[in-house]
Amino acid sequence: MVKIAAGTFAIGTNDPVFIADGEGPKQQIFLDNFYIDKMEVSNRDFARFVDVTNYRTEAEKFGDSFVFRGLLEEKFGTNVTLVAQAPWWVQIKNANWRRPEGPSSDIKNRMDHPVVHVSWNDATAYCKWLGKRLPTEAEWEVACRGGLSDRLYPWGNKLIPNGQYRANTWQGDFPNSNSKEDGYESTSPVTEFPPNKYGLYNMIGNVWEWTFDWWTIEATTRGGPTNPTGPPRGTDKVKKGGSYLCHKSYCFRYRCAARSQNTPDTTAGNLGFRCALSA
Repeated sequence: MVKIAAGTFAIGTNDPVFIADGEGPKQQIFLDNFYIDKMEVSNRDFARFVDVTNYRTEAEKFGDSFVFRGLLEEKFGTNVTLVAQAPWWVQIKNANWRRPEGPSSDIKNRMDHPVVHVSWNDATAYCKWLGKRLPTEAEWEVACRGGLSDRLYPWGNKLIPNGQYRANTWQGDFPNSNSKEDGYESTSPVTEFPPNKYGLYNMIGNVWEWTFDWWTIEATTRGGPTNPTGPPRGTDKVKKGGSYLCHKSYCFRYRCAARSQNTPDTTAGNLGFRCALSA
């Protein structure tokens, strides 16, 4: 883990891309010392947890999860469930963290990739097992920024500085063709790409990361200027950072200020997490 020293930080933005997401306004907050994982929780990490506790994820209990259609080899007829507003998501039976694209897939060669198909509830259970917790949205965003202010990404404002890819996102025509110029079609190892100035890897791209907070778009209800933890209740949880499926033409949410949400029992092939710890 990396320790982020207590201080006053800026979160949010006065130049939002998705106003309806509540990305703004920019505000000053104070955070106490906290620790955050250097990397996203990997399949190897999560397997150790499952081996010790016999934990079953919600995707395993439900018997299905959502997989990006472009990663599937099968030809689909009419007997599949697609997400109406995002038909590139397919509900696949027996897709889960062990079998990310369904029964014919495995993670043998992906043990150092981030665990996916984990719900907020699953992520919370893992963190508790280690005596940790999920980061608050404010902690996550401060960690993402790496000590920089008013920058889009953890390293600055250019997505590909000096022609070097710094994150795993979509290149090409979403959702039809991924040119994989960053080297990856799906997830990448949790240590891939250079870390930010705090020493944190993959704070944007790769997989969406769950945070502690309930979702709200009202900045005034996110917990105040000191150690904000979000509203006391809600229906969705905040996720941050975007994923390997994000592209500027559709989901330009691989920015530190960007945010989105899902219900706590949602699972998908681009949803993961990292842990935090109060200092």
